[in-house]
Amino acid sequence: MIKWRKSSHSGGGSDDACVEVARMTDGIGMRDSKTPDGERLGFTTREFSGLVTRIRRGELDVRQGAAGSVA
Repeated sequence: MIKWRKSSHSGGGSDDACVEVARMTDGIGMRDSKTPDGERLGFTTREFSGLVTRIRRGELDVRQGAAGSVA
């Protein structure tokens, strides 16, 4: 059984919409908690670690008015 987890910063409740992650046999899985049976992303442990590092550094922050930003 896969145990999906989400950040305590999301409120941790079952109704909160956020990204969930789980350890898989071949790496790390990621899904949207609003659509748990929908599309999922898969990462090697190294790829996921790199993603987390870039997020913590703010390298992937969407800036208001930036090209490609979501309104």
